[in-house]
Amino acid sequence: MSDVIEIQPVAAPFRKTVRVPGSKSITNRALPLAALAEGPSLLTGVLFADDTWQMINALQTLGYDLRMNQAQCTVEITGRGSDIPRGNAVPINCGNSGTTIRFLTAMLSLGHGEYILDGVARMRQRPIDQLVDQLKTLGADIHYDLNAGFPPIRIKGRGLAGGLRGGGCQFADAKSSQYISAVLMAAPYAESEVTVTLLGPVTSEPYVTMTLRMMEQFGVGVHLHDQCGQTLSRAIQIPTARYKPRQYRIEPDASNASYFLAAAAIVPGSSITIDGLGKNSLQGDVAFAEVLHRMGAGLEYGENSVTVSAPTDGKLSAIEIDMNHIPDMVQTLAVVSLFAEGRTSVRNVWNLRVKETDRLAALENELKKLGAGVETGRDWITITPPPQHKLSPASIATYDDHRMAMAFAVAGLRSPGIRIEDPKCTAKTYPDYFNDLRTAVS
Repeated sequence: MSDVIEIQPVAAPFRKTVRVPGSKSITNRALPLAALAEGPSLLTGVLFADDTWQMINALQTLGYDLRMNQAQCTVEITGRGSDIPRGNAVPINCGNSGTTIRFLTAMLSLGHGEYILDGVARMRQRPIDQLVDQLKTLGADIHYDLNAGFPPIRIKGRGLAGGLRGGGCQFADAKSSQYISAVLMAAPYAESEVTVTLLGPVTSEPYVTMTLRMMEQFGVGVHLHDQCGQTLSRAIQIPTARYKPRQYRIEPDASNASYFLAAAAIVPGSSITIDGLGKNSLQGDVAFAEVLHRMGAGLEYGENSVTVSAPTDGKLSAIEIDMNHIPDMVQTLAVVSLFAEGRTSVRNVWNLRVKETDRLAALENELKKLGAGVETGRDWITITPPPQHKLSPASIATYDDHRMAMAFAVAGLRSPGIRIEDPKCTAKTYPDYFNDLRTAVS
């Protein structure tokens, strides 16, 4: 694939059924859960992309027995409970995979050796202090090798000076739900019961719910209740327990499905059905279909599918929306808003500033190239489409951020002259995205 790809506008309405690859979020939870189980598990529907390869490679570096079949999208893994096979200052490069470094930080606190977790230059700018602080509260021994609060970090497992004793920790205004998920997944192997208290709203909270549901699917039930009658203070109690090995099917990726749903919404007369992704999905990002419905798109759920169609009158409406629960969908919504009537306003998405790039700043830069009026603040963005929705031809910088590339490609389906720089960055979660998008709209 070249360093720039030009998106061709669609020639006619399309009506297609699409099955996108497996969920990154579920794959990168299922792998460590299976590694912590006691015995062999078979994962099906596995996503093989940069982020998940980071987790797979890390587990192999740690000595786990993994057998991959990419053609069949399966991974067999033999779990060993809290017995991490290798230690002795094992260095692990997590690339730019936030799930990998965060989930392993908690998991390796259970080990019997010394581990070093690091990543690319951008990863060293992504904070990890809230997770480290709460793991230390539970007894972990973790140190920063360079700058306090950021990778690389050094973890000393149970056999040295650390380990998880158990007890209580709390997250207030967590910068990432992945911090919470990391503690939850490791917690059953602490010496005593762990209580994780959530104070106030949680960014991307559906991902915490996903983690809890997956823990239950691997055999560890949890208890969730309010504290002191305050609905904004919740406590999650995780008993000491052991995950059970199992055969586990991974759903299609709801986040990556959003680009196909958005394409159907903006091209008059079109519709897309996502196979294998229903209303009861583990993934919170399936709710993006409801966002498109609010804007005027048609929406229909099947038993195991979701269909979005363009508005019958061809007109989408701008919305004002809090997207704290599904922040990864902001870029997709931003592109859809270019074809909506009125000004779209998105709020409560501060954590987009510390993703693969500063996504609010990147959106402002690239949307303005297309002729949109854009304003941003610490945790919000407003977008006014250009007159008559006529976008200016532009070369879109992607900032090594897969979601910038995938979202802005959708704009090119309606307007000529949209070029996506560094299209290979989609390999982070969806290596075949551009081929699949071309097939879906042809």
